Amino acid sequence: MAEAVLTLNAGSSSLKFALFEAASDHTPETLKLRARGQVEGLGEAPRLTARDADGHLIGDKRWQDGASLPHEEFLEAVFDFCDAHLGSDRLVACGHRIVHGGDLFSAPARLTPAVMAQLEGLDALAPLHQPHNLSAARAAMAARPEAPQIGVFDTAFHQTICPLVRRYGLPFALEDKGIHKYGFHGLSYTWLTRRLRAIDHDLASRRIIFAHLGAGASLCATVDGQSCDTTMGFTALDGLVMSTRSGSVDPGVVLHLMSAEGMNPSDITKLLYYQSGLLGVSGVSGDVRTLLASKAPRASAAIELFCYRAAREIGSLAITIGGLDGLVFSAGIGENAAIIRRKICAYLGWMGLYLSPANESPDQREWRISSPDSPILAFVIPTDEERIIAAGALSACAV
Repeated sequence: MAEAVLTLNAGSSSLKFALFEAASDHTPETLKLRARGQVEGLGEAPRLTARDADGHLIGDKRWQDGASLPHEEFLEAVFDFCDAHLGSDRLVACGHRIVHGGDLFSAPARLTPAVMAQLEGLDALAPLHQPHNLSAARAAMAARPEAPQIGVFDTAFHQTICPLVRRYGLPFALEDKGIHKYGFHGLSYTWLTRRLRAIDHDLASRRIIFAHLGAGASLCATVDGQSCDTTMGFTALDGLVMSTRSGSVDPGVVLHLMSAEGMNPSDITKLLYYQSGLLGVSGVSGDVRTLLASKAPRASAAIELFCYRAAREIGSLAITIGGLDGLVFSAGIGENAAIIRRKICAYLGWMGLYLSPANESPDQREWRISSPDSPILAFVIPTDEERIIAAGALSACAV
């Protein structure tokens, strides 16, 4: 009888999951994928789909009149699928992606009532993610109380950032209250540093910037696989222009919106998190694929801003680590939008980064896109946050 671990990544409109067979050493690479899927369209037309390791559809369920159903309903369907798929094998843990662990959590942790209470206090710092992460965890505790529920934290990877880089130009009293840079997308960066080490061990120990470019986007600068700086800060709103998030803005803009436009904190939250970024600039969509296909001038302007800001922040992070030896693209945009990679890298020629003309048609999952004569190496490496969650959950259960 094999042991298995389920990973859950809950958002506002989707619930992603993956089921892995546990390996004896609990390393992410040795876990055997059994199934991967998601429940999409929460609040509208929910549908659960699941595929096996070869990509074959093995689960498909739709809900009629499911718009008003709670998350618990869909989570129970995920557990039912897992039970049917596992047969006699045993589910030994559930691993949850928790976006914000604050200063308290630097390693995976069992989600006890006390831990959940601490994490709920961080909801305001990640309003797009944290409440949904915790809601799924509570529902899983109720549905499968016999299975340990483990939180694996996006912020943990960035605990190595030094105080100078973490600090804002605010009074120390506020820093003592936890107002400083945290950084996010740590699960992705954990996987990417491992994969780069497997591809080029020497390069992985040098000065690398990882670009996690998706609906949420950030960069992370590392030396020897440890985070030294990142573009997201106190919240996941900071840094790059994103799908619907503004990224960095002058704080004076927020003050102006409050005083001159009469906006309250709720209005500003809605504006900066849901109505800005690519969607706000383009007036068309927050989806890069839609913008690249659009002939609207503002769609092109949004793409250009996205690429410029990414390149500008790469230059800024290079200062933190004293130069740049490698650049790695990942996540939905970074992995699939070759034109976006090319536009970003076009700004970086002065640093010594030159792309290969053949970077758009890879023959393998992980591939080099820099030219043979480029002093800076560039790669595309798909991320796999679920493997990091699963391995983290298993390691916490073993303690």
